[in-house]
Amino acid sequence: MRIIQSFPISKNEDLLKRLLYWSSQEGVSCLLTSNQHWDRNSQFEILFGTGIKSQLKCDAGNAFEKLSLYRNQTQDWLMGFLGYDLKNEVEEIQSQNPDDLHFPDMYFFQPLKLVRLTQTELQFLYLHEVASDIETDYNLLVKEGFQEVDSSNFENPKIKVRFNKDAYCEQVSKMLDHIKRGDIYEANFCQEFYADAAVNPYESFLKLNTLSRAPFAAFLKLKDHYALCSSPERYLQKMGDTLISQPIKGTARRGRTEEEDALLKQNLENDPKERAENIMITDLVRNDLSKVAVRGSVTVAELCKIHSFDQVHQMISTIEAKLPADLDPVQSIKNSFPMGSMTGAPKLSAMQIIEDLENRRRGFYSGSIGYFTPDGDFDFNVVIRSILYNSTKKYLSFTVGSAITAQAIPEKEYEECLLKAKAMRDTLSN
Repeated sequence: MRIIQSFPISKNEDLLKRLLYWSSQEGVSCLLTSNQHWDRNSQFEILFGTGIKSQLKCDAGNAFEKLSLYRNQTQDWLMGFLGYDLKNEVEEIQSQNPDDLHFPDMYFFQPLKLVRLTQTELQFLYLHEVASDIETDYNLLVKEGFQEVDSSNFENPKIKVRFNKDAYCEQVSKMLDHIKRGDIYEANFCQEFYADAAVNPYESFLKLNTLSRAPFAAFLKLKDHYALCSSPERYLQKMGDTLISQPIKGTARRGRTEEEDALLKQNLENDPKERAENIMITDLVRNDLSKVAVRGSVTVAELCKIHSFDQVHQMISTIEAKLPADLDPVQSIKNSFPMGSMTGAPKLSAMQIIEDLENRRRGFYSGSIGYFTPDGDFDFNVVIRSILYNSTKKYLSFTVGSAITAQAIPEKEYEECLLKAKAMRDTLSN
């Protein structure tokens, strides 16, 4: 049980910044923010956890089984992430590509201290052994503030690519050959941008978050490993007996004028290629959810709806399902992992081809960051539009991708990747 104290709070633009400075003093922390994107599924504006009561760190093998046991033992709030290469225990696949970041495949921790900002109040949810810190932490967070992180000795990184344009287009052409042979209908092909440099992860996240203001943004610190995430996409949410997934397929840039912006949005909404991609993945997600759902309960609440963000317009569908009362929450995640929007259809063939044609392990990228509540509800994003950083190795990486279908033109897919990479590039430039 947690001790909960609530405080009224007016809009405080520094709260996110102050929580990040708090994070800089801790070995492990996780911050999730909706950036005030409220909808019927929203639970909070900010959720921040730090301090370790217990933790689970493991690689693919029997990680989901360990997570299920860990969640049942703690029956408490858990925060953490699922790496893409957990696919290797869901299917018989191996990841042979190089990995320069070295995140674990799975990590969750039970925070000693949890801070939650709703639309009306700031809540402190602390375990008993640290409950006496609530008032001190509140005063420090809201009234005094934390000392800022030293910004010296950080570099302006020189971004490099794993694929130049010609090499990227060649790999996409190979994927199109697979589609023509009938091996797959669609697959998400990704490329990595990287740099060998020391950066300030806290200031970088603040800049990235200001540029994107995404609804599933996250900052995660695991000792010397950092994830700076500006994700617009929900992977999977459980609320009571309802399971919700919101895959994204379809991207267009924002216009320079209101008229141009409206036209670009309309063009995306009516684009037959983008709609076909989205509908394919919606069908894949429907199939994934049907593996655990009550028979006949899977529905498409929204199909190909356009959502607008600061950097791009996105085409998003919403799929919902009802769950049996006795289903382990972790099982509903395992049965749909990795998410269809980052793999393809059929999923197994797409993942095998992705592994062959991409030249780096995805690792944390296209995995998921999120949380469990004590009663087994959860909410997880898709780790896209994200900067991943290993401060010991002074290595940073951001990966972007696009959906390849029979209608794909390699050069246009490359341009879409550059559009998706813009916020991360701008974040890392002076």
